[in-house]
Amino acid sequence: MYSLILSYDQSKEGPRSLELIPNSEGLTPFKLAGVEGNTVMFQYLMQRRKHNLWSFGPLTTVLYDLTEIDSWAEDQSFLELIVSTKKREARQILDLTPVKELVSLKWNMYGRPYFCFLALFYVLYMVCFTMCCVYRPLKPRIGNKTSSRDNTIYVQKMLQESYVTYEDELRLVGELITVIGAVVILVLEIPDILRVGAAKYFGQTILGGPFHIIVITYACMILVTMVMRLTSTTGEVVPMSFALVLGWCNVMYFARGFQMLGPFTIMIQKMIFGDLMRFCWLMAVVILGFASAFYIIFQTENPENLGQFYNYPMSLFTTFELFLTIIDGPANYDVDLPFMYSVVYFAFAIIATLLMLNLLIAMMGDTHWRVAHERDELWRAQIVATTVMLERKLPRCLWPRSGICGREYGLGDRWYLRIEERIDPNKHKMMRYTEAFKAHDRDNCVKSLEKLEVDRNILYKKDLPILSLSRGTSRTNSQRGWEILRRNTFHQLHGEINHAMEEEVYDV
Repeated sequence: MYSLILSYDQSKEGPRSLELIPNSEGLTPFKLAGVEGNTVMFQYLMQRRKHNLWSFGPLTTVLYDLTEIDSWAEDQSFLELIVSTKKREARQILDLTPVKELVSLKWNMYGRPYFCFLALFYVLYMVCFTMCCVYRPLKPRIGNKTSSRDNTIYVQKMLQESYVTYEDELRLVGELITVIGAVVILVLEIPDILRVGAAKYFGQTILGGPFHIIVITYACMILVTMVMRLTSTTGEVVPMSFALVLGWCNVMYFARGFQMLGPFTIMIQKMIFGDLMRFCWLMAVVILGFASAFYIIFQTENPENLGQFYNYPMSLFTTFELFLTIIDGPANYDVDLPFMYSVVYFAFAIIATLLMLNLLIAMMGDTHWRVAHERDELWRAQIVATTVMLERKLPRCLWPRSGICGREYGLGDRWYLRIEERIDPNKHKMMRYTEAFKAHDRDNCVKSLEKLEVDRNILYKKDLPILSLSRGTSRTNSQRGWEILRRNTFHQLHGEINHAMEEEVYDV
């Protein structure tokens, strides 16, 4: 049907061609086949676009048209559409010719070196930021303590006191590098959010959605810390602490460049934003209930003997530690503990440790099993997404266009990818054997019909029973031998080995 429609196309070349007209979603027939994961239609369209250069024996050199496939100067890239779709069948196109060869060429020539350099540069940037935080301007506390539990001995310096010595000037250089890096991150991320959309940009794990949230939040925390430093506002440790945690966690994003570590980043994302988020609701309810009970029980007790529950916020934190078995159950055997504490703690140990933690482990194990079955497919999709991202952000002088211009072969201004295809002669030999077996089966059908007519006449002849039996046995052995050979050939064509068919054939 598709070929019939194209046969009526008057302008088969140029932008007015039917093959280049997009639908309401901006997808051409070629891009729509990729988004829907229709591998049959994709291969059919690629066969229409390829050109055979030469053929010598089993080798054939083919030029594949890269129009709509290559992400160069494409607002809606074919590769980006494949990795961003939710259909798993679409990712199977990444393993087909010429998409597989194009991605491999781009990644090995430009993507991998630039990505490794970017990872190294980011790690050095985070080391610089960490050193600025470690040596932040502090001075000894002068005021008196307002409480016996007050343990503060240093306070933050004012802006006028923060940049006086030579060490302060070195720290200032590192702080400027940190702020400039945060601004660059926002400048690079915000245009992609506006182009793709926040829901799609942050929601796709293959595109690195959660890591985009992390790095944008990190940049915002850096800017908040800068404002608090310039205004001499106390409490800069809060955004600084968040920035340190988020910045170093974002290093995991660069694990996608390695086949051994790439699938595990997706596994961690699915566990955190899938299993762990659902589990946190149950955990919050349990912690809130038992923390309130512990606080009420120890509300009348002396906090100096058992201070883990001396106020409500501390009770919540202690219950959280008990839930994760970070600490043992608090107890002081020098004093009498309330009886209800033993009862409530026994119920808490059964519900939290035995039931809920094992439920979380089972949920994460199921996620690990699902991701492990498609780890190679997910890693290829990550590589494609990373390659497209680098190609969009790097200057054209650092990332030349892949392929060969069609002018060299008189094919116009389109770009092509040259691929050498090898035809396996053994496979073609098996195909000839298969055709021979099919022809033999057709002959057997004709002969069997003739044999039925002959057998009807032989049934009434009883003077030659021994001869008929011998001929019938010979035909049976012959057909059985051909059947064994035919089945073995079919199994070899499909890459299977049927050991049950390994029989000796004596009469063929």
